[in-house]
Amino acid sequence: MTAGSDAKIILVVRPTRLDELIARFNSAAQAQFYVEHLGADFSDYLMEHKHYGAAASAAETGLRDFGRVQRLERRYLANFVFGPEDLVVVLGQDGLVANTLKYLDGQRVIGVNPDPARWDGVLLPFTVKDLRRVVPEQQAHRRPVKPVTMAKATLSTGAVLHAVNDLFIGPRSHVSARYSIAVGGRTEQQSSSGIIVSTGLGSTGWLKSIYAGWAATSAALGGATAPAPDGAFAWDADFLHYYVREPFPSRATGCSIVLGRIGRAESLELVSQMPEHGIVFSDGIEADFLEFGSGVKAVIGVAERCGMLVI
Repeated sequence: MTAGSDAKIILVVRPTRLDELIARFNSAAQAQFYVEHLGADFSDYLMEHKHYGAAASAAETGLRDFGRVQRLERRYLANFVFGPEDLVVVLGQDGLVANTLKYLDGQRVIGVNPDPARWDGVLLPFTVKDLRRVVPEQQAHRRPVKPVTMAKATLSTGAVLHAVNDLFIGPRSHVSARYSIAVGGRTEQQSSSGIIVSTGLGSTGWLKSIYAGWAATSAALGGATAPAPDGAFAWDADFLHYYVREPFPSRATGCSIVLGRIGRAESLELVSQMPEHGIVFSDGIEADFLEFGSGVKAVIGVAERCGMLVI
């Protein structure tokens, strides 16, 4: 450990696909039998597991030169208490970086690509070898940091959920969501398959797919052939973008409020009319959700805090 350094460094790791198969089938041998029985190549699972394990060990060993290191598995993120001065190193993929950011409040995050030959890593600008250079630079406040705007859902029950990529508000299964929606002084009763609220970071994911589908449908119906916008906007943008999926027009429900921006001083308000199956979840993690049943009000807006990604 370098002289005078008593910093705490949290190394966030995830299970590999092989780890998850072993948890399901109890052993590597049984996992191999299952995968190969389906005609897939089990050696790819082994190679990924080997590379990730080696990267995790090398990262932890190297980080001990710069502070006290605690390895944190992904499944414990929601209940872990991060210190205000903790430096967080995430051994990706991108999704793990996004999932980690939403549980932080100003702590700096270094995204590390454990296997550049396998993963592109938009949020993983560094390799394990880079840590020896990047960590002391960050500890000396010499590394640039990119803010990442987050979304926040606040329910009338008191529950709160943050999102780094996007929020989904709607039904748990393939049924219609019923609710009232209010934004920008307009209110409407709606029935739809749910609402997506995207941050700038998430705008190249789920939101992009929505725009792509809309553009393809328009073209197929003889609409404009000019390139359609893909919905992407800056990670640190001071707004969110909402999109209502498949709104159904009827005597009782409308579809005039379907997309738009939510600025920092604004909010999107939803009141559930779903006696069951209504939920709010973030960043594609359906297991981490809030109940959104009849009468519950959700206020959606830009979060007060933002993610801080070291670049």
